[in-house]
Amino acid sequence: MVNSNVWKSLTASFKEQHVTLVAVSKTKPVADIQELYDLGQRDFGENYVQELSEKESQLPADIRWHYIGHLQSNKVKYIAPFVHMIHAVDSFKLLLEINKQAAKNNRTIDVLLQLFIADEETKFGLDEKEIIELLDYYDAQKADLQHIRICGLMGMASNTDNETQIRAEFDRLYNVFLNLKQSSFLGKNYFKICSMGMSSDYKIAIEAGSTMVRIGSMLFGARNYNQ
Repeated sequence: MVNSNVWKSLTASFKEQHVTLVAVSKTKPVADIQELYDLGQRDFGENYVQELSEKESQLPADIRWHYIGHLQSNKVKYIAPFVHMIHAVDSFKLLLEINKQAAKNNRTIDVLLQLFIADEETKFGLDEKEIIELLDYYDAQKADLQHIRICGLMGMASNTDNETQIRAEFDRLYNVFLNLKQSSFLGKNYFKICSMGMSSDYKIAIEAGSTMVRIGSMLFGARNYNQ
């Protein structure tokens, strides 16, 4: 069951703040996604390749699908024909594979680099040094990487009730984003996405500069992973 009132409230607020809402629909049925689509939502986020592929084939073609989970290189080929954006790119190997599969499908895929900001070993991502190294590799081979476009950064804060810690982690991500925007991507208007914030911490994320938030449970209700 979709909470339409929450969706209307969020979209109205985010429009004023120039923030993109990605509705995280993982584990949720096609009917729920269709219901939110009918309200006007177009950006949806999924974490699992097989689930995303199955849903894409059953839903309207103008949905902008965001792959927001940790992506293995050997799975890129399954979503390359249609995915709108791949979040959480955390290696140059993955970047190369996305470019390869995008080329096969004669399209360009937008991606975000994942910065590790959480105080948790279970989270994925690159540190600042690794992002600079990846961008050095990217610049050196840019002529052969014409089918990807790095549009910004994403990150996940620690799973904690400590708002001071969460704010500091988001501030760190936003500062790295700004530094790259003013250096490696100077003059590149497409480098404009700082994706951070979920149902539990999106307000703090937006205050810290987020331009894209990933909201799931507020819109669709709690998930039942045993279904």
